Order: sequence, then C-alpha cells, then structure tokens
Amino acid sequence: HVQLVESGGGSVQAGGSLRLSCEVSGLALNNYCVSWFRQAPGKEHEGVARIFDFTGVKYYSDSVQGRFTISQDNAKNTVYLQMDSLDTRDTAIYYCAARAGICIRDDHWSRMKYKGQGTQVTVS
Repeated sequence: HVQLVESGGGSVQAGGSLRLSCEVSGLALNNYCVSWFRQAPGKEHEGVARIFDFTGVKYYSDSVQGRFTISQDNAKNTVYLQMDSLDTRDTAIYYCAARAGICIRDDHWSRMKYKGQGTQVTVS
C-alpha cells in the first residue's frame, strides 16, 4: 500500500521559512520522480519542484527558483521542500506526488500516479 504523507505546513510571515516533508511508504524512491505541487484557491495545480534522486536531477519552477530547495533522504524515505523568502504568492495547499521514471521539467499533476493529501501553507 503506497502512502505519501505531507507535513510541515503552517502560517508564516512574509520573508520567513518553512520546511515541508513528504514521508513515502510502499515505494522504492530511487525509481521514482517525486514532485511538489501547489494549488492556490481558484487555480490549477502548479509544479514547483521535483527530484529524481538516482541521477541527482532537480527541477524548479521559475516562481520558486532560488528560494526553494528540494532534497531527499533515502534512509527515511522522505522528500523535503525547504522554502525560504516566502511571499504571499506562495500561499497554497502543497502536495507531494510521485510517478515512476525520470523527471521531466514540465510534468503535470494529471500524470502523477501517487499523490498525498496536502498541507496548507499561508504567508501573510
């Protein structure tokens, strides 16, 4: 049984930081591309970062490049999203998701096979 469980969301002032965690069970992460998506009210899911740890490839959206960092701890089967210099535009529900194979830069939410329930991030 595959599960992706996000944690670490919350409320923060603009300029602050949060670290999200995505604990994965039931998958061998070295064979999967793991992505962080976010969805703001009234908007579609936006891919913000993804990682294929086997090759070390990481992608970031232009909106978070230089502020967010994705990483993976294989011993804990957990993927992290460190978010710095947060802005009100970063307010959204953040989801982690996974699909088999290498990452591509502009992957879409609909292509993800496994998805978490999300964690709310509010920046004021």
